[in-house]
Amino acid sequence: MSVNGTSEMITINLDGHEVEVPKGMNAIEAAKLHGKEIPHYCYHPKLSIAGNCRMCLIEMGMPMRDRGSGEPILDDNGIQKIGWSPKPVIGCATDVSPGMHLRTDSKSVKEARNGVTEFLLINHPLDCPICDQAGECRLQEFSADHGRGYSRFIEDKNVKPKRTVLGPRVTLDDERCILCSRCVRFSQEVAKDDVLGFVDRGTYSTLTCYPGKELANNYSLNTVDICPVGALTSTDFRFKMRVWFLKRTNSICTESSVGANTTVWSREGKIYRITPRRNDAVNDTWMTDSGRDLFKPYESDNRLTHYTVDGVHKSPEVTAKAAADILAAGSVAIIASAHSTVEEQFLLREIAQETEASVSLVKHEGDGDGILLSEDRSPNMRGALLNGLIADLPADDLSSLASQIAAGTVKTLLIVNEGLERLGLSESHLSQVKVIYLGAFANAVSQNAEVVIPSLSVFEKDGSFVNQNFRLQKFFSAVPGPRGLISESGFLAMVVAGLANEQARSFGIAQLWDKIGQCDGVFHGLNWQKIPDEGLALDAGAIADLNFVETKNLKYNPASPKLVEIDSSGI
Repeated sequence: MSVNGTSEMITINLDGHEVEVPKGMNAIEAAKLHGKEIPHYCYHPKLSIAGNCRMCLIEMGMPMRDRGSGEPILDDNGIQKIGWSPKPVIGCATDVSPGMHLRTDSKSVKEARNGVTEFLLINHPLDCPICDQAGECRLQEFSADHGRGYSRFIEDKNVKPKRTVLGPRVTLDDERCILCSRCVRFSQEVAKDDVLGFVDRGTYSTLTCYPGKELANNYSLNTVDICPVGALTSTDFRFKMRVWFLKRTNSICTESSVGANTTVWSREGKIYRITPRRNDAVNDTWMTDSGRDLFKPYESDNRLTHYTVDGVHKSPEVTAKAAADILAAGSVAIIASAHSTVEEQFLLREIAQETEASVSLVKHEGDGDGILLSEDRSPNMRGALLNGLIADLPADDLSSLASQIAAGTVKTLLIVNEGLERLGLSESHLSQVKVIYLGAFANAVSQNAEVVIPSLSVFEKDGSFVNQNFRLQKFFSAVPGPRGLISESGFLAMVVAGLANEQARSFGIAQLWDKIGQCDGVFHGLNWQKIPDEGLALDAGAIADLNFVETKNLKYNPASPKLVEIDSSGI
């Protein structure tokens, strides 16, 4: 961040007006707070300062004081004189201080920007109509605002490499590169994979990978996101769609418990790409490459698209009644999912209460990378704990359930988004009980289920998750689901109504949150509208006081909010 970790406010003069800004903020961010855009290319709020594009040139002055006495130097009108820098300074490396004067739109500043733009365009190819970056290109925008509108250059342009493969996901068009070095600094400072650099000098400088290396880390596509021109492009998205045709929808990455904020780009029911959305409390402005591909499995032929009862297609209402009738017989075990939303887990808890069912969760873990991929590979395990759906951390598998099935104490299984390989059960175990399966893809469980309930992806419904820092975050539907499918929360609500012998009625997520907010616990008093786009940090004190923290060998550290299992002998 450009702020020095303090909220102290100071007064500066911005284009003739006295304004307040945080102390230590750089001029670009300070001007932005008051509606002034200082154009820039190399500066990025999450990277170190390079100062090599020179596009953010501004005039800077400080109140003058006598060097000997330190007294203010006044003009004939008794006003303290301003000592202006003889040449423009770069805004990215200029931190504001009390009394500083800044000019962002003076004649000399405009001339400086025109000159910088002219130099940047000398060797830049005139291929905007076919450039993948068209519509979101900062060079295109700033050249229109600050360029001369004509070129004085008559020589031949330098020719540089085109369609250079830097790695499995990134393609470089070096003729478009303006040498801002954002990608180089990102690889060094964030991804910790120092593979990019410049070779040659002057107008022949070229971006390349170090010999024997490639841009193959799991954050490589972030370099495409931050490239201000069309030099770095996503090999997967390249030439597929113009960005101005795409609809943008706020979403959450479900790859792990980090809960990176994302934007889903779609058109006419098809997702074309996923990019990170800035949230300084969660993921800054980054996301993993692997998280960008999570929509692709839902385009496969293995997708469940029909409600079935005993293999026969039925309507959602008939299927919900059939599920409720099976559950009402009792001896139920629910295998819930940490990929379900807060709302779905709330309804699963109501089903468990109505049927007196046991509830289990299966652990999903992998290696964390210390950046934005956590060991917990589920987006909402903490939501299940806070909802009261489960009272302990998930197990490695549910092999203990096999003995309960064999003993006849469990006669019905409601399984949510889990396959046999993770359950520790075999098909023979499933043949001994009645199975209700809620999931997105066909598998051995769905093939042995009496009732199959297709689920929607995170891209096809509204909902919320609780991430590893106990931050409640909501997401929205970007594309419609398969024809005839309704959200899991809508379906489970019908099952709850059937178990309670009530009239089933459809309601939206806002109405469901009215019910969630009435319950005791961390979510008490909340509603859908109270969850801001950047998420809501849940009450650390309330989380630490919950029963499962005290009685289930768990601890909650507000300074480092992660829920971990501890040895009871050390309590």
